Amino acid sequence: MSTTQSERLRQLLEPLVTSQDLDLEEIEVASVGRKRVLRVVIDSEDGVDLDAIAEVSRVLSAKLDETDAMGAGEYDLEVGSPGAERALTEHRHYVRAVDRQVKFQLTEGGELTARILTVDDEGLDLEVPGVKGRKATSRRLAFDEIDKARVQVEFNRKDKKEEEA
Repeated sequence: MSTTQSERLRQLLEPLVTSQDLDLEEIEVASVGRKRVLRVVIDSEDGVDLDAIAEVSRVLSAKLDETDAMGAGEYDLEVGSPGAERALTEHRHYVRAVDRQVKFQLTEGGELTARILTVDDEGLDLEVPGVKGRKATSRRLAFDEIDKARVQVEFNRKDKKEEEA
């Protein structure tokens, strides 16, 4: 997708998404066989549910129908959330991932998997799990030390409320 089309679509759709108290995270136009697909990823501080996705889908569809932003020809509109193993690319993504396990690719090479404890403007305070029965350790990671970061799915972690009980 051309940058111009991407920018035009973002300018057109972002105000509609933000009017629903949501963030427009990503826009992608892809070719699937002979069809084109417009994928829109939305999120919020509290996540998004199916009702929010359905409402945004209706609003965006109506707006796209009254403009030529997608050009001539048919396309499918897919609206969804970032998913469980989302990539962290914006400051707000890190804030939303507090208390989550994240796998970091470091700019100087290597990987680190740790739990985000706090986030500020400069970086993150992390809890690095102990290895072979050792206690977890704390670590500070500046944003400029992070090349990539992705939330990890945890199947066996107890909820904080369960731990406190």
